[in-house]
Amino acid sequence: MLTFITHRLAGALLVVFGVVSIVFLLIHLIPGDPVEIMLGEAASVTDREALRTALGLDQPLAHQFMAYLEGLLRLDLGNSYHSHRPVFELLLERLPATLVLAGMALLITLVMAVPLGIIAAVRRDSLWDSGAMGFSMLGVSVPNFWLGPLLILVFSLGLGWFPVSGRESLGAVVLPAITLGTGLAAVLSRMVRSSMLEVLGEDYMRTARAKGLAPSRIILHHGLRNALLPVITLLGLQLGALLAGAVITETVFSWPGVGLLTIEAIQSRDYPVVQACVLLISVSYVLINLLTDIAYAWADPRIRLGGGY
Repeated sequence: MLTFITHRLAGALLVVFGVVSIVFLLIHLIPGDPVEIMLGEAASVTDREALRTALGLDQPLAHQFMAYLEGLLRLDLGNSYHSHRPVFELLLERLPATLVLAGMALLITLVMAVPLGIIAAVRRDSLWDSGAMGFSMLGVSVPNFWLGPLLILVFSLGLGWFPVSGRESLGAVVLPAITLGTGLAAVLSRMVRSSMLEVLGEDYMRTARAKGLAPSRIILHHGLRNALLPVITLLGLQLGALLAGAVITETVFSWPGVGLLTIEAIQSRDYPVVQACVLLISVSYVLINLLTDIAYAWADPRIRLGGGY
């Protein structure tokens, strides 16, 4: 088991290093000068060069990259070019909002996906099944940047039930969470249906029916519990997607989280903040996948011994 974890951890570190390298190169090679954005076009050449030297942007790209890696090894993410505050502090300020949004989106996902998947499996080939799978197809097809404004038009501007943007009230998280969780709920409901269909035909389910147990107890206690393993696996793999999807959702609803911070930093060419935000999202994604692999290897020895691949 230790060897398995070591191999997976080495692979995860390699992925994170690749992400860090690609993001660093992309944001430094795309058009746009942070010095010009900060000082404006009317600034003199002397002022521009002085600021570029102060920020270390006059150094060769390879030297900047090595300095960035050295900072990461010291857990130093640098300072923002615009606010001049430590990037770590900016992330700590924005991270709670993203975690709240992701948590609410996950809750909405479970509330929507599990009942729909169970109903679709129990009522197979019925209108219930067609309706649930139709919702699943629609949820997968509709992108966040379209669903979010649609919800705003209907429930904020039209009905006035929820705020348009921001995080000032408790109800402000509802529409962003629905926007973020709908796509995951669509994928998860199909997995619940597929797992339940496999379980419903097992011998122990027929035995439970023969004993005269209540249908609800048979479905929830005997069926759902045994069908949850692949569902939990898929859910674990999709948790990282919630953080990635939060970038679009937070921008649509002006939700003050890491996603919105990323977009603001990209627009202002704030290199240290962009790198730190992408690093946080990628590390979260890789860490969740790593934990999922370890959990599977712990549950099934064939995987860690090489028989599962």
